[in-house]
Amino acid sequence: MTHDFITDADRALTDTYEEPMSLAEYVDRLFERPQLAAHASKYLLEAIEASGTRSVVEEGEEKERYRFFDDPYNDGEHAILGNTEVLNEFVDDLRSIAAKRGKEEKIVWLEGPTATGKSELKRCLINGLREFSKTDAGRRYTVEWNVSGTDGGGGLTYDDAPRTNDDEWYESPVQAHPLSVFPREVRQRLLDELNERHDDHIPIVVETALDPFCREAYDFLEERYRREGREDLFSAVTDPQHLRVKNVVMDVGQGIGVLHSEDDGSPKERLVGSWMHGMLQVLDSRGRKNPQAFSYDGVLSQGNGLLTLVEDAAQHADLLQKLLNVPDEAHVKLDKGIGMDIDTQMIIISNPDLEAQLNQHADRAGQDPLKALKRRLDKHEFHYLTNLSLEAELLRRELTNETSVWTADSYGELEAKIREPVHLDVRDSDRRVNTKELAPHAIEAAALYDVVSRLDTEDLPTGLDLVDKALLFDAGFIRDGDERREKEDFDFGPNSRDGEQGIPVTYTRDTVADLLNEESERHHPDLPVEHVIMPRDVLNTMARGFVDAPVFSDSERTEYENRVVQVKNRVFARQEEDVLAGIMREKRVDEETVEEYVEHVYAWVENEQIENERGESVEPDPLKMKVFEIEQLGRFDETYYEGTDAGPAVTDFRTEKVITALNRHAWRNRDEEFRVGDVDLKEIPIISTILGSHDWDDVRRAFEDFDPRLWDDPPSGTETASVKERTVGNMQELFGYSEASAELTSRHVMSQVSYRWD
Repeated sequence: MTHDFITDADRALTDTYEEPMSLAEYVDRLFERPQLAAHASKYLLEAIEASGTRSVVEEGEEKERYRFFDDPYNDGEHAILGNTEVLNEFVDDLRSIAAKRGKEEKIVWLEGPTATGKSELKRCLINGLREFSKTDAGRRYTVEWNVSGTDGGGGLTYDDAPRTNDDEWYESPVQAHPLSVFPREVRQRLLDELNERHDDHIPIVVETALDPFCREAYDFLEERYRREGREDLFSAVTDPQHLRVKNVVMDVGQGIGVLHSEDDGSPKERLVGSWMHGMLQVLDSRGRKNPQAFSYDGVLSQGNGLLTLVEDAAQHADLLQKLLNVPDEAHVKLDKGIGMDIDTQMIIISNPDLEAQLNQHADRAGQDPLKALKRRLDKHEFHYLTNLSLEAELLRRELTNETSVWTADSYGELEAKIREPVHLDVRDSDRRVNTKELAPHAIEAAALYDVVSRLDTEDLPTGLDLVDKALLFDAGFIRDGDERREKEDFDFGPNSRDGEQGIPVTYTRDTVADLLNEESERHHPDLPVEHVIMPRDVLNTMARGFVDAPVFSDSERTEYENRVVQVKNRVFARQEEDVLAGIMREKRVDEETVEEYVEHVYAWVENEQIENERGESVEPDPLKMKVFEIEQLGRFDETYYEGTDAGPAVTDFRTEKVITALNRHAWRNRDEEFRVGDVDLKEIPIISTILGSHDWDDVRRAFEDFDPRLWDDPPSGTETASVKERTVGNMQELFGYSEASAELTSRHVMSQVSYRWD
């Protein structure tokens, strides 16, 4: 077994690293695969695009999302949920920067409140770039030098001992691009020919000269060979015994620079590094500052060649002004006379407090000392999630450490994920481990409350409440009786503040975590109901906690408390649907029967024939339609028909409710030849109602002796007892309830139903 792991590790490293090659071999490889020479912003863009895209619905609109931001190389561990439009704008900026279309002087600024995904973006970028650089398509290269083969001993060393070993190689400390070795005019001709072969709308650009450390080796070798009278100086300096091209894996400190909030030092130390004075004393530098005695551990040095990230930028506001000219000049100073070219994509990440710092002199208008800096920053704002499914997914991640990214072919699949229960092992004060259950809809309730707290009421169309808006944003449509209304049917204002503020997921996560550790007062003689956390437990605790939570203002507390009622009503309706489905499971209509009814109605309205089981063309059967409408739909009785002929109300129902909805769905999904059988009937509101929805009148008709007031402890042998037994079992099979959570949920629903039963 151990041997298997060792073998896998060997294979992983073998697949990642290549043997070093000569400069000539590297150039030959570029002409086979030009993209390997990409400059920093182009490489970052290619890494993002390499994973492809997928379709998502956010804020009720379908969008294409780059899979890179789902952290695919790491099974979604640091996926950024939501904010797809912001991420797409970020990629659009990268495309402009990479193509030198006017934004290359900009510093990308990602701003947003806590818990909106900014830190996940940082980790996702690091993970994704590291893994992409291990692939054949994403190989990244730099140079390493060896001067020990020349007369005179060590000219490139970090100590004062002479080097005579041919294996003493020193890698560029700032990931210098291999093409930077060439003289500028030769390099440009090489790039021109390379771009002709590349056939890409974004040309490859390499404008950086050798870094000072490598330049020291180059100059040392050039001087030696010039003294020897060599005419092929470049060939001598770049001979494979002195220069090799090696592939490097991009990671923090090597191609990715990250400046953390706690990092300190002078601006120069944080940006590029510092002089090692002890080294200056031992190097033979003839009284000058030798770049070999520089640390190269600043964020720009580490990020040269790919990406520079300034995390929690408000802590480094003083540094931002020092960065003003770096993007367009692509140059930074080590010392007064020693400079270094930089090729890196700069991104700063901050909370809204940075903007407050930048605007502190805004009232001075033209005299604002920070005006130049603000002009250089290209801001993209992260918002709180306003999609129920994304918030539910994020909350589950926070509580369970699940990392897989939710994908679905239909919203019905997403709905099933949103409602799922969660089971967690929790140790109590007596050190016993108990399995706690967040009942079905508990995560949904918490996530919906989060989203509803974040939605703007100013642009709320007449007839919608905030829960409707949340559902519309998540699915792109809502059901209004027998109708399906799309988001484009509603007029939302252009200046919405959706997602700018609200309950952060961290508050909700902590509330649920505390509930998991609290002792419950619930008791049942046979079921472990004390270990079940119901949706109403979560909502009540969240609302009570606003009083003591320091993150909320008084006005926010009042506003959020007022919004909880809408969420409770929605969650209760969802629980009620589960109980009804459990009661009526054996009574519901199968999909084949509904499809047959729709086919008959469609043929009847279009005055066409249908094909029977024997392949014969026959007229639609009015009796079948009538029986279905009376017995299955429960909408009509005999008085609506003349024999088997439909009366006006039935005719209107068939044409306006069934066929109009069917045609609307068919038009949205039209192709050359439409057939009823090609339609997913569950996507049509009226049909979905027929297939999966019941009401209490249906229960009355199906179970004449049923009495919800006896539900908690029904007498043995009664119809109520048998209905309850089947219902609890069905809720477990259909929706993932435990027996305990099904008991509690059905009791809660029946306590409300019993008031209106008579």
